[in-house]
Amino acid sequence: MTGGRPRATPLRVMGILNATPDSFWAKSRFETLERAATAGRQMFDAGAWAVDVGGESTRPDADPVSVDEELDRVVPVVAELARFGVVSVDTRHAEVVEAAVDAGARIVNDVSGKLYEVAGRLSVGYVSMHAHTVPVVAGVYPRYDDVCTDIATFVTDTGHAAMDCGASRAWIDPGIGFGKSPADNLRLLRYLPELCGGPFPVLLGVSRKSFLQEVTGREVDDRLASSLAVIAPAWSAGVDIIRVHDVPETVDTIAMLNAVWG
Repeated sequence: MTGGRPRATPLRVMGILNATPDSFWAKSRFETLERAATAGRQMFDAGAWAVDVGGESTRPDADPVSVDEELDRVVPVVAELARFGVVSVDTRHAEVVEAAVDAGARIVNDVSGKLYEVAGRLSVGYVSMHAHTVPVVAGVYPRYDDVCTDIATFVTDTGHAAMDCGASRAWIDPGIGFGKSPADNLRLLRYLPELCGGPFPVLLGVSRKSFLQEVTGREVDDRLASSLAVIAPAWSAGVDIIRVHDVPETVDTIAMLNAVWG
């Protein structure tokens, strides 16, 4: 970042809460209600604006879980955390959306790109994310005509569809790491100013993802620094929400950016 520009709104933090036994980072797995609820409350206490609860791993080559299993993992955690702040549900199944919203979720983080009608019917917020496949197929990268404009068109069209169906609000997420090559991911990060200049606020998730290893050579346990490094260009571009595992460190990074440039 060569310079900063004042932000009209603060960059907000969404904490990642994996109620799963197999998410790609072992330290982010919270398999019991007690552990997940404690972790979520700690995220709120550390300054997270929202906590995103997921019950099915989307890591490369993850095994799908049944809807019943996902409901068992997600709904009790959502019900517990909704007492403390904004809760999002990270899913690709309409049944999970409906049960999570009944339990108190206010945002649908849609990794399928197909749940906009459900979010609209329930009048909740909607995150339009782009993914080639869910779960991700390791090493499979589709060929785009232009990765930036192709993905911007998809997420924007889906965001409009959600609003037309009655969603209370929509965000767009380019889906870093979901069916993009390492070079594509970097192109999308450079494209953030244009994406943020579109009709919808942008949600960005890069936390500890494997494309960071292509740059730094670091394994997942050692990708905190590279994850935090992306916050500066995201802040400068005007990203609305950054979705992260490491909430306290992210909150502190944003505080410094606000102090210097805000």
